[in-house]
Amino acid sequence: METQSTFAARLKWWRERRGVSQLELASAAAVSQRHVSFIEVGRTAPSREMVLRLAAALDLSLRQQNELLLAAGFAPIWRERALGAPELEAVNRALDFMLAQQEPYAAFVVDRRWNLLRANHGGRNLVAFLTDTEPQAPDPSRPINLADALMAPDALRPLIANWREVALHFLRGVRVDALADGTLETAALLERLLAYADVPRICDIPTIDDAPEPVLSIHFRKGQTELKLFTTLATLGTPQDVTVQEIRIECFFPADAQTGRLFRTWAGRD
Repeated sequence: METQSTFAARLKWWRERRGVSQLELASAAAVSQRHVSFIEVGRTAPSREMVLRLAAALDLSLRQQNELLLAAGFAPIWRERALGAPELEAVNRALDFMLAQQEPYAAFVVDRRWNLLRANHGGRNLVAFLTDTEPQAPDPSRPINLADALMAPDALRPLIANWREVALHFLRGVRVDALADGTLETAALLERLLAYADVPRICDIPTIDDAPEPVLSIHFRKGQTELKLFTTLATLGTPQDVTVQEIRIECFFPADAQTGRLFRTWAGRD
């Protein structure tokens, strides 16, 4: 009964977090509203298939689907392999290919909470320029968190001319992640970022020029050197592994000719 109660509470929590009624959830899961109601109050124990149907209707991640299965007394079905596991060889080849294709510009592979997992040469050159350190591959035992690097007063913040606009956009993205995954870890990341001194409030309105650019560029300024970059974020499609679903590939592109030339110079192409 305790397992059923735990599952019932989790299901109701997720339904309310998604902002859907019992009727809407029942319709999406192709079951009766009465059945959903009985599950939520613990009168009916869901089958494994029903747990997965409800999770799909609520658009839960693979990680959250596993947790919902555990709460209902079933074993998880989605594996969470280490990125270096042999079973993920094809995924690693794809990641390496994407990083290589982005050269000489910067690209990074990060996890769901912006811990740096991998970087291409362009990415290491960018980090080396901004931090005055030699280019190095990421150390898995001491991961760098790009979110903290962006928000902390003593990290990249002093080098970003339009930091408030960039920080506001980034914070809103982390908030969306926290609302979507519902984990304590992502909520803690958002809370940690908001606790840094002088960060903008999520409800703040960004400064908008009369003719804003189509994308927000990050404007780095260090000494006499200026870089203007915009980014894209990619994920791996049709994931069937928790790690694979949570990987993000962030690629940086020059927003002006000067920035492009500098990256090519760092790579020895000019």
